[in-house]
Amino acid sequence: MSREATAPPELVIPRHVGIIMDGNGRWAQKRGLPRLAGHRAGTENIRRVLEACVEFGIPVVTLYAFSTENWGRPPEEVRGLLALLERSIDRETEHLHRNGVQIRHIGRTDRLGPLFCDKIAQAVALTRNNRRLILNVALDYGGRAEIVDAVRRIVSDGVPAEAIDEALFSRYLYTADLPDPDLIIRTAGEMRLSNFLIWQAAYAEYYSTPTYWPDFDREELLQALKAFTARERRFGLVKQT
Repeated sequence: MSREATAPPELVIPRHVGIIMDGNGRWAQKRGLPRLAGHRAGTENIRRVLEACVEFGIPVVTLYAFSTENWGRPPEEVRGLLALLERSIDRETEHLHRNGVQIRHIGRTDRLGPLFCDKIAQAVALTRNNRRLILNVALDYGGRAEIVDAVRRIVSDGVPAEAIDEALFSRYLYTADLPDPDLIIRTAGEMRLSNFLIWQAAYAEYYSTPTYWPDFDREELLQALKAFTARERRFGLVKQT
């Protein structure tokens, strides 16, 4: 990940890209492998995609790693997926730190084990001063849960109702000091947000590719960026002629 940003000059680079990493299980099933093999391939693909993000000069990336709804999957799959994510933190934190990546966790921690939470906290602390790329790992994350948590904190802080507006509310979200995502990418052909950054993505451009996440690579990311560059973003306004 040592290369410098070298995005083609004609590209418009989003300030923040969210990625819904979908299709690991289907990728494995197509190959006659257990679903967990697909999740393993998916976690191994993260480094490759982050290297491409650095190359293109994307400053903030949010990866949807494990949702609040994923707890409803078969227990053995949940245990296996969380174990893979924990090992990924063990394996990748030092590499990301050396390459200037700041790791953040967005989501809840009450259902994660204490050792897992400690590893997350250590990765966040180690990389907190890095500025090359901010990586949000959305782990035990749900957009509705995030909004509920924000409301609880607002109430706990005693904020009067008349003081609450969109700007204040945004400051209570997990992504408080970050720009809203300009682009949401979803792999595996699905056409829904699945409770991902539902407040922040109000005006994000959406890009869906049929490619399963383990096969999503630099070229796929480049195609998403080209599609984003071609979009006309009006934010509810009328184009000036």
